[in-house]
Amino acid sequence: MTSYCRIRMPGVRYIPTVSLADRSSEQLVHEVAHLRAAFVMTQRERPFWCDAFIVLPDHLHAVWTLPTGMRIIPHGGG
Repeated sequence: MTSYCRIRMPGVRYIPTVSLADRSSEQLVHEVAHLRAAFVMTQRERPFWCDAFIVLPDHLHAVWTLPTGMRIIPHGGG
């Protein structure tokens, strides 16, 4: 797995891309209701703004902004 250096500052925008291991799968669009529910639950526990969220069959893109005074605390999932 690649290791990235992250800027951990309030107000910083993060633009994550998450890809399925099987790039021929369309699982994300077939299970979009579950993805949405997991996203809402995570956002309640760790508030942030979601400026954009794009779900494609085999990967997703997002733009997230941290509120002022908040910083990212790594939580695994990687």
